[in-house]
Amino acid sequence: MLKIILRNPQHIVPFNEPARDLRIQNKPLWLLQRDVLAPYTTREIELPPGAPLPQVHEPCIVYRDNLFFDAPYMNAFISEARKRGKAVRAAFNASDPCFREHILPLSLSYTPAGNLYLADLWYYPNGPEPGAEPLVIDLLSREIGYYHIPLYMAPSQGDLVYQVPLRSLMAIDSWVHIFIADEVFGLFGRGARFEERLNRDLWFKLKVLGTALYEGRQLLRSSAVVQIGRNCVIDPDAIIHGPTTIGDNVTIGANAVIENCIIGDNVNISQGCQLMLSVVGDGTFLPFRASLFMTTVMENSLIAQNTCLQMCVVGRNTFIGAGSTWTDFNLLSAPIKARDGTGALRNSNRIVLGGCVGHNCRIGAGMLVYPARTIESDVVIFSTKERRVIDRDLYYEDSDHLRLPNAHLHPRLYPRPGEKGSETW
Repeated sequence: MLKIILRNPQHIVPFNEPARDLRIQNKPLWLLQRDVLAPYTTREIELPPGAPLPQVHEPCIVYRDNLFFDAPYMNAFISEARKRGKAVRAAFNASDPCFREHILPLSLSYTPAGNLYLADLWYYPNGPEPGAEPLVIDLLSREIGYYHIPLYMAPSQGDLVYQVPLRSLMAIDSWVHIFIADEVFGLFGRGARFEERLNRDLWFKLKVLGTALYEGRQLLRSSAVVQIGRNCVIDPDAIIHGPTTIGDNVTIGANAVIENCIIGDNVNISQGCQLMLSVVGDGTFLPFRASLFMTTVMENSLIAQNTCLQMCVVGRNTFIGAGSTWTDFNLLSAPIKARDGTGALRNSNRIVLGGCVGHNCRIGAGMLVYPARTIESDVVIFSTKERRVIDRDLYYEDSDHLRLPNAHLHPRLYPRPGEKGSETW
């Protein structure tokens, strides 16, 4: 089958980079898409924005390159499309709780059509043609609790839940969608699929139990649910609970605790680190007692000791200084707004949400960051007695290094569309 990729020119704030180049579940989005579609496609054509679809007469799948989808969704979509034998377009029902809660807020990429929202994903059995009919695939979402807010702080909230899908499709239009794709649809979804399979497949359950008994380990610490790559050095006092995936050449120190995470290659996690429901990119370094809760850290970043990141997204090649804290909850329980794909502030539909740091940033020690604040790529923030609290979004023009005579030592690598970056050669 032919794969036709439609380029999306929109850059994601604050990274100043298209969604296709950002990491989702520790892979560039374009590579994640390719891997999911590998069982179905043999050729591909990539089209620039506004280019017409090629006139071909063979089965093809067409999608926008800012779409995140997983194998369970794509299996169901292509299977149902082939059964119908006609041109179809992926769609969501407006009443679907998962779509309403996670996918629609802050989005730019869906086309309303009555009670449906159309996504930029098509299947054509005989080449592109007009009039594709909507195809709604059940996301098989279920309610899973993840957070408790004391009633004396927010009497209308209490226990918080996510609508977690077993099949995932969404457009990455905002940094918040990276958080949703990684943590809610990715890690929560993986755990939900594992639990669903245990309940459905007796042989699988017996295999998992048998592996735990053979290894003499508690079930969630056995190799059936904790996958460890090659050449890893893991202290015996580290606690690792699955489902967790650990890449190659990873070092994990004593008393580190890792629960339901994706850890990339060449990662160093030092003593006493706490990682829960987080994605850690290749080459990342976490010194002692760094803590990540439902957080994505892209490749080659450093989160220094005693730093606490909650529900955050951190770009590549970024340093966050020791003792910094990213908060995720308004003390008076006010709604949290976040930046959409255009940079406009809109309701994020999140009761709790951390912040986002772009690529190539340097953040000084001891910072306190308010919920949903963003720091643009290439920003350097010094820790001073005048500034320890970040209560607004920070842009490249706010970067402290621009006031220094040696500002050229920190080049601008990720300018906004239409702006010029630094010459690094």
